[in-house]
Amino acid sequence: MYEKNGEKYFIVDSHMHYWDASPENWVEGAEQYAKGWIECFHAYQGLGPAETHQPIEEFQRVSEDQLMREVFEEGYVDKAIFQSTYLREWYKDGFNTTERNGSLFEKHPDKFIVNTRFDPRDGDKGMREFEENTKRFNAIGAKLYTAEWNGDSRGFKLTDPEAYRFLERAQELGVKNIHVHKGPTIWPLDKDAFDVSDVDHAATDFQGLNFIVEHVGLPRIEDFCFMATQEPNVYAGLSVVIGGLMHARPKFFAKVMGELLFWVGEDKMTFGSDYNIWTPRWQIEGLVDWDYPSDEFSDYPRLGVEGKKKILGLNAAKLYGIDVPAEFQLPAGEGAQLVDEREVAQA
Repeated sequence: MYEKNGEKYFIVDSHMHYWDASPENWVEGAEQYAKGWIECFHAYQGLGPAETHQPIEEFQRVSEDQLMREVFEEGYVDKAIFQSTYLREWYKDGFNTTERNGSLFEKHPDKFIVNTRFDPRDGDKGMREFEENTKRFNAIGAKLYTAEWNGDSRGFKLTDPEAYRFLERAQELGVKNIHVHKGPTIWPLDKDAFDVSDVDHAATDFQGLNFIVEHVGLPRIEDFCFMATQEPNVYAGLSVVIGGLMHARPKFFAKVMGELLFWVGEDKMTFGSDYNIWTPRWQIEGLVDWDYPSDEFSDYPRLGVEGKKKILGLNAAKLYGIDVPAEFQLPAGEGAQLVDEREVAQA
């Protein structure tokens, strides 16, 4: 919970991780990729305030105690949602698996929600793993990494026939929130594998699913906005937008937020810290205080207190069915009008 000027904010961090990128977890023969990946993540951390930077050795694998302190004790977060990323080509036990994230969920079930994942290139074996993890962790969300390497493949699209098989199964299992990483590339992945056009197609065909596009497709912000405004079940996940731009590129941050507020709207935007790249505390404090830096942005919608409450927690709470105490809720009729409860046409 965060409170400022008498206003109380219920905080849902809808995009965070508990990764292991230590050298002991690097796949023999793929060390350059494992090392390069985490060093690229570490460079992104440099876009936040200097006092939040970590040495690379600490950044590679934070302890449970450090995570709990930085996210919940210092970071104001009421509920955190793990997003799984496997990268088994480079990390022996995976980078940030459902099982690893789930180990913290099982210790602190009141603090976390675990989202699982699937990779359509894993075929029947991958389907069984997806079904088992969904059942074990009561998952109602999944993170998809379309740019992930898998054998000789350097990515997949949501429009692939095998991906549709998994999306159909997700819908049957009640895994209704599909988070898709579509944003700034990370070495050595290919930038074009993050193109958002496949989300456009799948969102139309699977109107019973919500597609939360993490990192809003950056740098393809216009492609994302024009797609998201026409697809009622597409949402803007603000991880990286706030952490990567608010401090380092305040004018570009204002432009991106302005475009999102104009086209997508404050009812379909969700906060994510992308921990451990960035800690949530400074991002939450900064967004609550944020306004456009000059009249140059006067043709964009303003973001008021109610909108910030929606983005920082109420929108994600509604997507995930999280109970929000009455003191944090908006007056009746003024809350987020998400499309999650709509009547839909099934694929």
